[in-house]
Amino acid sequence: MKQGVILSVLSSFLFAALYYYATLLEPLSGASIFAWRVVLALPVLALLISRSRCWNAVHEIHRRLKAEWKLWVALLVSGALIGVQLWLFMWAPLHGYGLDVAMGYFLLPLVMVLAGRLFYAERLSRFQKVAVLLAALGVGHELLRVSAFSWATAVVMFGYPPYFMLRRQLRMNALAGLWFDMILLLPVALWVLAHQEVSVLAQFVGRPALWVMVPMLGAISSTALVFYLAASRRLPLGLFGILSYVEPVLLFWVAFLLLGEPVTMDSLGTYLPIWLAVCVMAVEGALAWRRESKENARHQKVRAS
Repeated sequence: MKQGVILSVLSSFLFAALYYYATLLEPLSGASIFAWRVVLALPVLALLISRSRCWNAVHEIHRRLKAEWKLWVALLVSGALIGVQLWLFMWAPLHGYGLDVAMGYFLLPLVMVLAGRLFYAERLSRFQKVAVLLAALGVGHELLRVSAFSWATAVVMFGYPPYFMLRRQLRMNALAGLWFDMILLLPVALWVLAHQEVSVLAQFVGRPALWVMVPMLGAISSTALVFYLAASRRLPLGLFGILSYVEPVLLFWVAFLLLGEPVTMDSLGTYLPIWLAVCVMAVEGALAWRRESKENARHQKVRAS
């Protein structure tokens, strides 16, 4: 379990590093960095699928595509949903939206809780009700403060739930599904790279460091993904959920400390209730994980006796 915790925390640090790394890749735009991330992800995914022996799952999706035309539509929607998130993650730190995207990742677990209640009739626990109320206070304060809500925050918090819900409905292997997401995004990525104002070759010739820095982008992104997937297999679901809050915390500090995006005193009325909501969710997850651990230990004692 300790190995899983280390891998999860390392993946969060690497995703946060990737967030900042995008700002070092001048003259690449957010769109071109997104495109390189997609292109460089495919070889790593192929390796992961091979090591996990999941090519049968990929072939099964191929067979389904021949018989189910609706699956084509579903996969295109899935690719578009995740593609927007990948693009925004690379674009935001370059254009002063780093804090807004971090806020979206803070609010995402709470929106997922509400989605479970609305679409799957899942009951909210007392902790979840308190967390949702606190988050609503933070969002309400932001609306009163600036009479608006950041579109970047909204894209993250409302864009990911439909993606996860669609993937749940499709019932396909996670790696195989991600493989098709990247395959469908590949033409978009290649189009972006081919239609830049300055060609790829000219960019690399103009800044030779890109010959090393762009492959490093793929290495950071791919390593973060590998660690994240490895942690998900080694940790109980409750603990894995708690550790998922590490990433938005790191994204916030990257945007605030390294990117220099301001946090005013007025905005604390927005951030503090949402941070408290995240803490409440984390406490609930910790308690659930503790109960699960005790239950497993009890079962092991019964079996041993």
